[in-house]
Amino acid sequence: MRASRLVTLLLLLQNRGRMTAQQLAEELEVSVRTVYRDIAALGAAGIPLYGDAGHQGGYRLLEGYRTRLTGLTAAEAQAAFLAALPGTAAQLGLGEALATAQLKLRAALPAELREHAGRIQERFLLDAPGWYGDADRAPHLAAVAAAVWARRAVVLRYRRWRAPEEIERRVEPYGLVLKAGRWYVVAGGPSGIRTYRVDQISELRSLDEEFAIPDGFDLAAHWNSYLIDFQVRRHTGEALVRLTPEGARRLGVTPEGRGWTETRVPIESIDHAHGEFLRLGSDIEVMAPAELRDRIAETVRTLATRYAG
Repeated sequence: MRASRLVTLLLLLQNRGRMTAQQLAEELEVSVRTVYRDIAALGAAGIPLYGDAGHQGGYRLLEGYRTRLTGLTAAEAQAAFLAALPGTAAQLGLGEALATAQLKLRAALPAELREHAGRIQERFLLDAPGWYGDADRAPHLAAVAAAVWARRAVVLRYRRWRAPEEIERRVEPYGLVLKAGRWYVVAGGPSGIRTYRVDQISELRSLDEEFAIPDGFDLAAHWNSYLIDFQVRRHTGEALVRLTPEGARRLGVTPEGRGWTETRVPIESIDHAHGEFLRLGSDIEVMAPAELRDRIAETVRTLATRYAG
């Protein structure tokens, strides 16, 4: 436990520069006294650590000092290679950089950990897009990523489903999100922070204008909030249905015994629910709303007539 903490302390100082004992204690979730003991242990081991007194003081490593990654555990090395996704990096124009970084990381690892890390690439593969959807063609993805990285504003032409179907907007791209094989850019603009599908960008022009991300903005927190709001806006009604055990399983509903289960489920619209429920075949019966029940009954009658001969 202590050895792992010492490595973490060393990497914190290497990546962040000068830190106070209090800051280190908060990061490591230990007491300040424990930090003092750990600093002393690192110094005794020959690590070039320096402590500066005063208001602007703290601990820091000798300028230019870098540790090799021999403090990684097997699980940590595996996680590092599992997180490095070649397909995603290639889409962002970073495929070559990722390959080079993996070579450097592998070279810095002890032989045993190199073997563990190599197994990850042999045995695990992430294929993000769904089975029945082609990967999005997003020719402007690399340009969007470059703008996100450089904090440069862009002017984009964007296709959307409602009128006007195409708009032109100057936006400030704060971050990129990959969701189920589809890329989204979260950007600030004249109407606040909005989310755009990158594959719906038809034209993009980078501007020589830097921007600053608003104080307190957190990409992960914003995305989670966006997803919650999207679900609320998407489900505008509900349907009363009866499900067989198989239908309940496919719809993600907990079945009530071995018979039929009656439940209410949120729906996006009559049209959308009509298509989704037909996929369940005889494992579902729609009780309400009446319009949806009638639509499905009419479709079933049409199909029965069509296949009667």
